Amino acid sequence: MDGLTSMVLRHRRIVGLLWLVLLVLGGAASASLSSRLSQSFSIPGTASAAADRAIIERYHSGGTETPLVPVVRLPEGRTAYQPTVKADLQAGFAAVARAGPVGRVASYPSTGNRGFVSADGRTTFGLVFTRTNGNQLQDPAFSPAQLRQILLAHLPADSQVQVTGIGPLTASGGDAKGPGVLGEVLIAAVGALAVLCFVFASFLAIVPLIIAACSLTSAYLAVLALTYLTSVNVVVQYLAGLIGLGVAIDYSLLLITRWREAIANGHDNDAAIGIAVSTAGRAILLSGSTVALGLATLVVLPVPFIRSIGIGGMLVPLTSVLAALTILPALLSKAGRRLDWPRLRRETAPARGWTWWARMVVRRRWLAAGAGLAILAALGAAALSLRLGDVSVNALAQQGQARQGVLILERAGIPTGVLTPVELYVPAGTSPAEVTAAVSRVPGVRTVVAPTGASWRSGGTAVIAALPAADAASPAGQATAASVRDAVARIVPPVLTGGTAAGIIDQKQALYSAFPWMLAALAVITFIVLARAFRSLLLPAKAVLANLVSVGAAYGVLVLVCQDGYGSAAIWGLPAAGAITAWIPLFVFAFLYGLSMDYEVFLLSRMREEYDRTGSTTEAVVTGVGRTGRLVTSAALILFLAMAALASAPITFLKVFATGIGAGILLDATVVRSLLVPAAVSLFGRWNWWMPGWAEKILRIKPLSPEREVAGSVARTEAAR
Repeated sequence: MDGLTSMVLRHRRIVGLLWLVLLVLGGAASASLSSRLSQSFSIPGTASAAADRAIIERYHSGGTETPLVPVVRLPEGRTAYQPTVKADLQAGFAAVARAGPVGRVASYPSTGNRGFVSADGRTTFGLVFTRTNGNQLQDPAFSPAQLRQILLAHLPADSQVQVTGIGPLTASGGDAKGPGVLGEVLIAAVGALAVLCFVFASFLAIVPLIIAACSLTSAYLAVLALTYLTSVNVVVQYLAGLIGLGVAIDYSLLLITRWREAIANGHDNDAAIGIAVSTAGRAILLSGSTVALGLATLVVLPVPFIRSIGIGGMLVPLTSVLAALTILPALLSKAGRRLDWPRLRRETAPARGWTWWARMVVRRRWLAAGAGLAILAALGAAALSLRLGDVSVNALAQQGQARQGVLILERAGIPTGVLTPVELYVPAGTSPAEVTAAVSRVPGVRTVVAPTGASWRSGGTAVIAALPAADAASPAGQATAASVRDAVARIVPPVLTGGTAAGIIDQKQALYSAFPWMLAALAVITFIVLARAFRSLLLPAKAVLANLVSVGAAYGVLVLVCQDGYGSAAIWGLPAAGAITAWIPLFVFAFLYGLSMDYEVFLLSRMREEYDRTGSTTEAVVTGVGRTGRLVTSAALILFLAMAALASAPITFLKVFATGIGAGILLDATVVRSLLVPAAVSLFGRWNWWMPGWAEKILRIKPLSPEREVAGSVARTEAAR
């Protein structure tokens, strides 16, 4: 660290110029990044992925893309069965089939299937599968609004047409627009600036935002380069922007706080920078490593879109660490003292409020530990009812034309499962009639759609859509898909089962079958890294356990708020989701495990330092919390604001993801780091610092220098007196 700091201070102009170039290039990269990101969430290698791929390759539609569902409500006195109305519907859907990038269309007039019509005959719907290459729609300009106008031009006067479907519902019916990635970053940045102004009470508040800008744009530049090597999921853009903003500010906050402390103790500017980097800089490096380790759990999964998010996410802490350890010291050296004005807040002593809190926790350590465990245990118990699946149809957009389409279906007695058909790829040599008959007998299937037109049958193959009563996100919908798969399992040549519900079933198996082993490996690696850093066996074990408990509590919040709906309407205007999108708990774990370790490292690093200085566990806890309490709370608040900005996106799964991360951050900074950790360290006393010789050899930890060993021994002796 000392060598890096010396080099940066000697060549601060060059360092600043290099980061300026990266800032400009990264800004340009962020403008073109969106067009290169994948929107596919499929998992290759599964049975459903094989079915989806076969359907898309042969029919260029469906598979991973759910259909648009135009819903028609006829005027009073008219029914879909009347010859003139049926002819109008036939003309309307035929016009849709000819319009632009439409792959397959099915409706009552084209199939004669009464499953498309309500009991009273006045409501009917169709399935419009737009053309896709498996990654995204080939012509996204074909909008629900255009489809609606085409149908209205052919239908009787006073007919109602609303276009719904999972796509329009996910995009808030095409009506609501979020602020976009850059807008969300700006919202979070404004909130962060307010927090930083309170923390620093000087113009230094702007410095962490400068570091975050350098880090963010560099991360975007690296992600753009990554897209030329492999497919990168669109989620990376949101995570790199908002989590990157929070992490970069956290690291800057820690380093600047330590620099101000050294200045307050009488050191000159460059010496203060050296002290800050040699102490806080090591914590930043360790923290960045643990965040990257958490994201490494995503990289090892054999799922391309998740692996790409893991790799892209790992770039965020790496660029943040690099910026904090290079451009920040250079900036402090050049302008730090001038920016630290009017200097309303000083770092000469630990914060009085946090010092009082720490002393109270130490005095009531059993009560504090019990209270913290009780809160986390209650939320952890709620997490046991977590249901993996997807956001239900009724938890998607609550307004707009897409929601109106769902309401018309429900009022007419048509179940929402028709929005998520189970698609069957019938290979050459297999009778479509045999498949249709087998699937029609499956409980939970409303109807089976097996048109004979060229867009549904090609080269001896066929594609059949089974319309379930329950939507794919629900346990009932997934059970229906599993039953459909079982019903065709004995047919030879084999029929492939695809669609959303089958994909969810396979996704859960692919994501979580190896999760316990991955979790164990991460815990062991983290333990080793922290044991070497803290020179202790107990502290890293407690840190890993505290992180796991914190993630479990965050899962409990997801279950209560998002899955069961307690407060979701008040917070996001959404009803209970019924289940959590299968990949979200995995992502919450990967990001939250690393991010919460930030605070653990900040706190325990300072406790270790104070124990080495004083030899007293009590003083280590009190001073550690007194020095880092405001820092950890402010850092958590900034990350929480970033998650609040992410939740403003008009995409339901991003709201759910942001809720999990935001809740976990707040719980970790308050219940875990401010209550449970100091109480536990106080309870364990001298055992916190236990590192036997055999463990030092196994972990290859260098023995303390004689000077530090003597100083520590003297401090502990004096403390004992």
